[in-house]
Amino acid sequence: MVAALLALAMIAGSPASPSPAPASPAPPSAAPASAVEGIWHNPKNSVAVKTGACGDKLCGWVVRANDEAQADARDGGTPKLIGTALLREYRPSGRDTWSGQIFVPDMGRTFGSTLKLVDTNTITVKGCLIGGFFCKTQTWHRG
Repeated sequence: MVAALLALAMIAGSPASPSPAPASPAPPSAAPASAVEGIWHNPKNSVAVKTGACGDKLCGWVVRANDEAQADARDGGTPKLIGTALLREYRPSGRDTWSGQIFVPDMGRTFGSTLKLVDTNTITVKGCLIGGFFCKTQTWHRG
C-alpha cells in the first residue's frame, strides 16, 4: 500500500462512531489555514505532502514519494503520484480543524476527510467511508 494515507486503504479495519451533523454553520478555525501550510510527512516517511491554498480552500500535493509508494499508486490506477492532489478542498470546520476530501492513490478513490492541527509540527488526517462509519487516522509530522 502507498503510505501516503495509505493506511486509509485499510479503512474497514477501524470502525468509528458516525459523525453528527452540525446544527449550524461550522465555527471558524482558531488557527488560520496558514498554520497547516508546509511540507508534511506520513508516518512511514514514504510520502511528503505540501499543503497550501487552492483558491479559498486548503489542498495538499505529493512532492516526494519512495519507489514502493509510487508503485502502489500505479497499481491502483494513479500513474504519476508526485504532483497528485491528495488533500482536496478543505474548509474550516471547527477549532483547528478542516474538512474536505482525501484521494487514496492506491485505491483510486476519494473519501470524506478531516485534518486537525495537533501542534505546530503535527497534524492528524482522518479519512472515512460513507457517513463516517469506518475511519482511519494517521499522524503526520512537519518536514
